[in-house]
Formats: sequence, structure tokens, C-alpha cells
Amino acid sequence: MNLAISATTIGAQHYFILGAILFTIGATGLLLRRNAIVMFMCVELMLNAVNLTFVTFAKALNDSAGQAAVFFTLIVAAAEVAVGLAIIVAIFRRRQGATADDIDLMKG
Repeated sequence: MNLAISATTIGAQHYFILGAILFTIGATGLLLRRNAIVMFMCVELMLNAVNLTFVTFAKALNDSAGQAAVFFTLIVAAAEVAVGLAIIVAIFRRRQGATADDIDLMKG
């Protein structure tokens, strides 16, 4: 009895499908959940899905412009983390929970 192992190659389409799945999960979570931290993580998941797509395009087209776009996207994500977490912590200090409806507490 001879068992043959077939090797499958992972191509660009697999990365595009993974990016689409990750983006869909993030968008669904952003639209359905009301917790600010969960919404925040869903936005980060969506940004990482876009980064995966940019890197896949850069590899498939043999161009480094996609990797430069990822660099700038990561900068925006880092700024979002700093500002978003500050807002979420400010809401948590006023209330025990932080939902999307609590954002109006930040008004002066």
C-alpha cells in the first residue's frame, strides 16, 4: 500500500480570500457589537485585512508600492490606537461599561 502525499501550493488567491474573510469578520463585528473595545478590535482587524491585501498585491505585481501603503496604514493604526484607547479609558472612568452610545458623554 503506497500513500502519495500531494503538495499544494498557496497562491495569491488564497491570501485574497483570507483578507476578504478577515475584513468581513471585522465589518460584521463593527456593525453588530456595541462594546467600544470590541468595535475597536474589529477596526484593527479590518486594517490588518487590508494590509494583507496590499502585501499580496505587492508580491503578485512585483512592486513595492503596496508595502509602502502598508507602512502608512500601520502609522494610521498606531495613531488610532493612541487616540481611541484614550477616549475609551475616559469613558470607562465615567462609567463602568463603554458602549457606542456612551460617546455623547464626551461633550463639554
